[in-house]
Amino acid sequence: MALPPPARLSLSVGVVGLALVVINQLTALEPDPALTRAGVLAALLAVGLMLVAVLWTRAVPEAASRANLQGREGLELAGDLPEPVRQELGWGSQMLLTASPAAVVLVWWRGRLLLRRGLLAEASFSPGPICRRAQERRQAISLVNLALYPGRDEFETLLPGLPAVLVQPLADQGVVVLGGWSARCFSRSDLTWTEGWAKRLTAEMLAAAGGGDSPPA
Repeated sequence: MALPPPARLSLSVGVVGLALVVINQLTALEPDPALTRAGVLAALLAVGLMLVAVLWTRAVPEAASRANLQGREGLELAGDLPEPVRQELGWGSQMLLTASPAAVVLVWWRGRLLLRRGLLAEASFSPGPICRRAQERRQAISLVNLALYPGRDEFETLLPGLPAVLVQPLADQGVVVLGGWSARCFSRSDLTWTEGWAKRLTAEMLAAAGGGDSPPA
């Protein structure tokens, strides 16, 4: 893993400082207690700089590279939606695609697909156990590295090879599903923004449906 510039500088200064301390001690004409103490302190400072460089790489890890996802750019939107719902779905999905690392956005509501936007697969998507669990608990589920989860096959039809998925429930009526470009790509702010939009979208669709049991039409 490549070191960031500040970490490289800290490591270089530490190595050079330690080397100079060793050279200074080896070339001293005779051992002197004051010189020895100064050498020990300088060596500790040099080692400290090298440790800072190591810790820097752990505090700021290298971002995962984007996966080479295959799909066609497009927008699929249910045609019988009220205009306010269409506008809400339109601007919200566009914001998620441009302001977050999402490659595809999908909205599923009361048993039907309302929107799919971004990189699209040819197969049709249907929610599985993970999406139903998010609805039942009314809590988002973030799969930061999809390759590690046994239930990843649920999202193969969303887009093959997705590295990360975020499932945000629309109360217990549906889900917003985001597929990310890389593993661990969704930040805390992405989760907060998606949750806020999901609440707004849920309210809009319930209002359009008049609070009934059928999807907005």
